[in-house]
Amino acid sequence: MTQKTVLLTGGMGYIGSHTAVELLEAGYEVVLYDNLSNSDINVKVKIQEISNKEVSFIEGDVLDTELLTQTLRDFNVDSVIHFAGLKAVGESVEKPIDYFENNITGSISLLKAMKKSGVKKIVFSSSATVYGEPEYLPYDEEHPTSAVNPYGRSKLHIEEILKDVCESDKYFSAICLRYFNPVGAHESGLIGEDPKDTPNNLMPYIAQVALGKLKELNIFGNDYPTIDGTGVRDYIHVMDLASGHLKALNFFNKNSGWHAFNLGTGSGTSVLELVKTFEEVNQITIHYKITNRRLGDVAESYANPNKANRFLRWSAEKGIKNMCYDTWKFKKNSYQI
Repeated sequence: MTQKTVLLTGGMGYIGSHTAVELLEAGYEVVLYDNLSNSDINVKVKIQEISNKEVSFIEGDVLDTELLTQTLRDFNVDSVIHFAGLKAVGESVEKPIDYFENNITGSISLLKAMKKSGVKKIVFSSSATVYGEPEYLPYDEEHPTSAVNPYGRSKLHIEEILKDVCESDKYFSAICLRYFNPVGAHESGLIGEDPKDTPNNLMPYIAQVALGKLKELNIFGNDYPTIDGTGVRDYIHVMDLASGHLKALNFFNKNSGWHAFNLGTGSGTSVLELVKTFEEVNQITIHYKITNRRLGDVAESYANPNKANRFLRWSAEKGIKNMCYDTWKFKKNSYQI
């Protein structure tokens, strides 16, 4: 293929960095754009070490339309993968205005910059939270959307904005990838999920307990109608997720307009099953206690990934054991254990 340049907003973050590696190995030029609010400058070095290729980095905020426009023009960007945004469900309930400004206004800023620069292709980092309470399972892309928290609503609003932009411009294309629960790390152990504050998500929290940095894991509820009473989620390895973005870019070659795809494995794992697997794979004990259910948590959530299987030629390949092993390898490597 002729070498194409992709801009990754939030490209130094967890999913962005792993996608950067995937794109570089597939022959793309990659430009990382990030304000480093929840990432680290050293990630760039590690991406280059893994891929053995140079990657460009611009420190900037997606609210800075002028800098985005300049970046898109300077690097002759062909397409954008939009990861930048705040992503904690609980925090979004406490700080809804921050979430709407960063996620929605930031996306509008990016779209303005793309319009000024003539860039017509975007892959958007969406979320299964757009579906809200399940009317049926597994979730497919036809499931009604009804987000139940500000984070999910921000993702849904952006999807709708992208749909309107596509309808207004027949040359504009947008793919919304609805992630389920990304976990794991690159097999090298060099990059992975490393939140600056107390983790909001289960796997990094388990890893912090394993490190001894947190005393114990709180399991929110063990009275759900599930296999063991704990919540069931569709966990997907971050490298499988990264390959989904590469497949999405390939999809643009023959398709235009607005599209949504689930990225999940299609099977659920309970909180206790994940904890037990982490313990077995890594030969370590995870201390936990059962506490009350969290407001807004559903009993089960898992994907029907058939649409992505069929149209993107994508499917998840790594299992729960890989996810647990790679997570711990990254953590041990980060803290030199």
